[in-house]
Amino acid sequence: MMLSLFEIAALLLVASGFFAWLNHVFIKLPHTIGLLVMALVSSFVLMGLQLVFPTLGLTQTIQNAIGQIDFNATVMNGMLAFLLFAGALHVDFNVLRSQKWAIGSMATFGVLLSTFIVGTGFFFLAKGLGADIPYIWALVFGSLISPTDPVAVLSILKTVKMPKSLEAKIAGESLFNDGVGVVVFSILVAVAVGTTGHGDVALTGAQMAGQAASDAAHGAGVHGGGHGQITVGSIAQLFFVEAGGGALLGAVTGWIAYRMMGRLDEHAIEILITLGIVAGTYALAQRLHLSGPIAVVITGLLVGNKGARESMSERTRGYLFGFWEMIDEILNSVLFLLIGLEILVLGITTKFGMIMVLCIPLVLIARFAAVSVPMKILSTFTNPTKGAIPVLTWAGLRGGISVALALSLPDNEYKPLILAATYGVVVFSIIVQGLTVERVVKKVVTTQEEPV
Repeated sequence: MMLSLFEIAALLLVASGFFAWLNHVFIKLPHTIGLLVMALVSSFVLMGLQLVFPTLGLTQTIQNAIGQIDFNATVMNGMLAFLLFAGALHVDFNVLRSQKWAIGSMATFGVLLSTFIVGTGFFFLAKGLGADIPYIWALVFGSLISPTDPVAVLSILKTVKMPKSLEAKIAGESLFNDGVGVVVFSILVAVAVGTTGHGDVALTGAQMAGQAASDAAHGAGVHGGGHGQITVGSIAQLFFVEAGGGALLGAVTGWIAYRMMGRLDEHAIEILITLGIVAGTYALAQRLHLSGPIAVVITGLLVGNKGARESMSERTRGYLFGFWEMIDEILNSVLFLLIGLEILVLGITTKFGMIMVLCIPLVLIARFAAVSVPMKILSTFTNPTKGAIPVLTWAGLRGGISVALALSLPDNEYKPLILAATYGVVVFSIIVQGLTVERVVKKVVTTQEEPV
């Protein structure tokens, strides 16, 4: 039975509301983690019922409904823009600026370092377990799993108390490294398709992540089947144009929103302006082949700091920030529910179970290196917060963005392996790391604020 778009949305909202109530009243896990856990449990129960009662049909109905949802398009070209803006809106720009070197180095050099560590480790793990994968496709996995997920990270930060300087590092890095990660992912997919010929890449160049491979291939002059050439110059140009151009676009649209909101004091109109700016900025970034995530983060920082101070009355600030907090909560709830239910349609088999387990420590080791190397270098110039490295390592959660990027890969024999490894790391990250971050913070971080 095929469900309409409205029926699918109704199903997700009803499930989100019921699971949220159940979690708050009985289970008492952090909100988003509770939704993910209950969605996973529900998925396994449904799969079990299907095995015991194959004629029941309930599981098939749910699978069909979830299967109609394009997870990659829903996250990368729908939810992400609004979630990133909502997250950036609440970040103190002055605190963020004080940590700019740490944030910048982890969001760029750290992502690249992690990509190569994970990719190399994944290549040898797969080879050792009899699942050979070309090195370039192993690097693709490294690129999609290396950036921390701002949605998951910011959700957990709401429940954990820590020094402001450390919180700024974690939040700031998560807001920016996903934009960098998507660009690196796009480049590597273009290289993989161009050199191995695995995958059918349509050269539309219109969507940031849903067609990440196409976009990168178009920008770098790479065509499916290996008929184009990739140069270091074209890769560097693609990286700096997408990332730098996205930041510039976000600054321009953020300034436009700030100026418009300064001309009136009407909270309903100002909320509408922010909605329009977010959607318009992200859509324009996609059309111009720029980084949409970076663009909306810059816009959110400008509106949430300069705009809030100079263009809004206290009453308008209350309404606007309250509205975006609700948008954040609703979209977060639906996203984490979807991550849990997605296992019904991913087709992950037990033959990839061992590599799913082994990828968890591999990604943690890479995360430790991506954090510790920049932090150790910066520690020669500053006095870091005690315990910053273990907290930054453990709080580097992965989430829906990694799953969405894995799903966006062109169909080939390596995609199921990459998808299984991605899902295993994401679920462990959100549930295990998310539930224990506060314990790690209490154990290793001093309560005294220190410069970084």
